[in-house]
Amino acid sequence: MEIVAENKKSKVNVLSLVHCGMFASLMMIGANITSFVPFLVVGGVPITLQTFFAILAGLILGSRLGAISMVVYMFVGLAGAPVFAKFTGGFGAILSPTFGFIISFIFVAYIAGKIVERKGTLNYFIFAALFATTVNYLFGTNWMYFAYKFWAAAPDVFTYKLAWIWMLPPLPKDILLAVLAGMFGHRMFKVLKVRQKHEYLR
Repeated sequence: MEIVAENKKSKVNVLSLVHCGMFASLMMIGANITSFVPFLVVGGVPITLQTFFAILAGLILGSRLGAISMVVYMFVGLAGAPVFAKFTGGFGAILSPTFGFIISFIFVAYIAGKIVERKGTLNYFIFAALFATTVNYLFGTNWMYFAYKFWAAAPDVFTYKLAWIWMLPPLPKDILLAVLAGMFGHRMFKVLKVRQKHEYLR
């Protein structure tokens, strides 16, 4: 009996590693989606899917594994793999004004997962996705502002208000993607729950 339980535990651990790697890979695709699908540029603003996949990681994998998958993504990029936007990578990315958004994905996944762990209804999933998107904007935009002010040599006309104005064009698509992530995450969560139950009974 102990051997069977140990085998099931090992299987779960392997699947967890696979899922973390899968979402780390999806983040790379999401960062450069316009390179694969060039028409996904609206008014000069590229549509990225990083926040969408970060939210899904938390909703589907849970807070802990979701956050771990985002940590994996970040460190793979910092190690030099071209997984960040515009196929960039390397430790120098830390100095980029937009690096705060990459850090925020860890919090996005964790918070989204933590909220739905308390209650797994569709409304909670959508709320979790929208709230996580808010965290993404707050953390990333404030990091960007201070980065430009302290080490990225922003022009004198650059202000805190201007930093937020820059974030207005992608806001509608991020709200829409957050709602879709909540709906899709809820659907996938139910499917995975049924499969896990069947695996346990086998």
